[in-house]
Amino acid sequence: MQVDVLIPTVGRPAELATTLAGLAAQTDVDFRLVLSDQSASGDAATAPAVAAMVRVLEAQGRPVTLVTHPERRGLAEHRQFLLEHATAPAVLFLDDDVWLEPGTVTRMADALRSLHCGFVGSPVQGLSYLGDRRPHETSVFERWDGPVVPEVVRRGTPAFDRWSLHNAANPTHLAADLDVEPGGWVPYRVAWVGACVLYDREALLAVGGFGFWDALPPEHAGEDVVAQWRVMERFGGVGILPSGAVHLEAPTTVTDRRVDAPDVLFGQGEVIPR
Repeated sequence: MQVDVLIPTVGRPAELATTLAGLAAQTDVDFRLVLSDQSASGDAATAPAVAAMVRVLEAQGRPVTLVTHPERRGLAEHRQFLLEHATAPAVLFLDDDVWLEPGTVTRMADALRSLHCGFVGSPVQGLSYLGDRRPHETSVFERWDGPVVPEVVRRGTPAFDRWSLHNAANPTHLAADLDVEPGGWVPYRVAWVGACVLYDREALLAVGGFGFWDALPPEHAGEDVVAQWRVMERFGGVGILPSGAVHLEAPTTVTDRRVDAPDVLFGQGEVIPR
């Protein structure tokens, strides 16, 4: 399965270099990188560590496309911009503050191919919380047994309560309790997955991608939730463990979260494209 890795970035050279280093370790899967820089100077790829990792990827034979997108219209618009540059059957939306352990993208691609669903997510792990077990948050964990089927998740439904699975180091603790062979994976039910999600590109396009961006103000959060709920309602979606995605725990660049995209879009009685 060919994969386009889509990374939006702004003002995070150290984190971005670490993210690219994790990608360079994904030696067992074919992918192309599309990196979109929203800094005013458009020079993210010139930072020495970032430039070095780009050269590593190119030396590995990985195609790298560097684009600039300085006009800030919000997260959803930036993701849509990236999606319009994608051509591969699968697209991995990867945030610029996530390190991937070797084999992560291969596991995700294998799961997407095997489960025939709309997306597979690897939840990011906050490893500073390794000593903080939260059974009250992980009690809603449910393996996905059998074929993945569409489901509806909305605020106030039991499925929404799964959001707590991805707090802190919960994915790490959950994976430790599973009997998984090396290279294997276990699918489970999610509310949504942030920062590291592999979509079937045609499924994402079929529900409109992130084209809803113009219904939101530039300052918003939760755009990935909207896209995933749309995909889940038509094609199904899962998370997998073990994850292999580690959150760098850097300060967020999304400081204004007063507008939550799901509340805006689904609060308007939005109809999922069919």
